[in-house]
Amino acid sequence: MKALVTGANGFLGSYVVRQLLDQDDQVRTLTRRPNDGLTALNVECFHSDIRDVDRMASAFRDVDVVYHTAAISGIWGDWKTFHSTNTVGTRNVVDCCLRHGVKRLVYTSSPSVTFNGDHQIHQDETAPYASQWLCHYPKSKALAEQHVLDSNDPAELMTCALRPHLIWGPGDHHLVPRVIQRGRARQLRRVGDGSNLVDTTYVENAAYAHLLAAKALEPGSPVCGSAYFISQGEPVNCWGFMNEILSLAGIPRVRKKISFYAAYRLGAVLEAWYEMWNKKEEPRMTRFLAAQLAKSHYFDISRARRDFGYEPLVSHEEGMKRLAAEIGVH
Repeated sequence: MKALVTGANGFLGSYVVRQLLDQDDQVRTLTRRPNDGLTALNVECFHSDIRDVDRMASAFRDVDVVYHTAAISGIWGDWKTFHSTNTVGTRNVVDCCLRHGVKRLVYTSSPSVTFNGDHQIHQDETAPYASQWLCHYPKSKALAEQHVLDSNDPAELMTCALRPHLIWGPGDHHLVPRVIQRGRARQLRRVGDGSNLVDTTYVENAAYAHLLAAKALEPGSPVCGSAYFISQGEPVNCWGFMNEILSLAGIPRVRKKISFYAAYRLGAVLEAWYEMWNKKEEPRMTRFLAAQLAKSHYFDISRARRDFGYEPLVSHEEGMKRLAAEIGVH
C-alpha cells in the first residue's frame, strides 16, 4: 500500500513511518519543514502546513491510506491557533482525501475530548464529548474528531479515530523532557492525594494501533466511523510513573505537594494574569493541568482489542528499559 503520514516529524508520526517501512509499504510524508532523517529513510517527502489546503493537496495523489498525526498540542495558547491547525487543518485533510480518492483515513485524536475535569475511571467509547473545556486543545481535537467520523462513507472514505493516552518512549520531545526538566529545577509538586491512576501508551504500541486500525478499515467493519481509546491496558499510579522517569535521570522523587483545590485556584489566577498581560509562555499551573495531575484517567480498550486485534507489543517494563538506554542512567 502507499501510505501518507502527516506530522511525520513528530514523535508518534515518526514511529508510524518506521513501522510502515518495516512492513514494506510505500511511504510518503507531509511535514511543515524538511527533515534529513526522513530523507535518509528513502520516503517521499512533501512540505506544507495543513492549513494550506491547495499546497498540500498534491501529497494525497495516488495514496491508499492517510495517517493524520499532525497537530498542535499544549495547554496554553490562543483559540485561533489551535482551531486553525487541529480543526480546520483536519477538515483540509479530509477534503484532500476526498479530492484524490483516498479510501482510508486514521486520525490521531486524544482522550481529552471526553474530559470534563473529573475522574475518567475505566471509561469506554460511549462517554460523550466534554460539555466544558479547560483549555483549547481538547475542544479543537473534539471538533476535528467529530468531522473525521462524520465523514465516514464506505463508498468514498472510510475513517476512524484513535485516542492514545500519554504517549511516551525514546525520542519523546514533550512529556519525558518536561518531567525531567522540572524535576531538575525542583519545580514539581504532587497535586492531590497521589492515589490517582492513569493510562499510558508506549509509542511503538500507539503506532502499531494505527496500522492495525488502517488494515481493519473495510466496508462493513465496525472500525469505520468509530473512535477508540488506546493504552498499555493497565493503569499505573500517576506519581509513581513520573518518579520512575525521574529515577532514570538520577533525579530525586517528587516529595513536595499541593492540594487539588489549591492548584486549581492557582491555575485560574495564573490564567487570568497571563491573559490580562497577553503572555505567550505557558503558566506553571493551569486548571486543566491541575485536573490532569490530580484525577484518574484510565480507559477500557476492549473495543480496540475486539474490533482490530490491538494488544500492546511492548510492556511498561520493557519500555522503561528502552527509555533508560536513551536517557543514559541505568
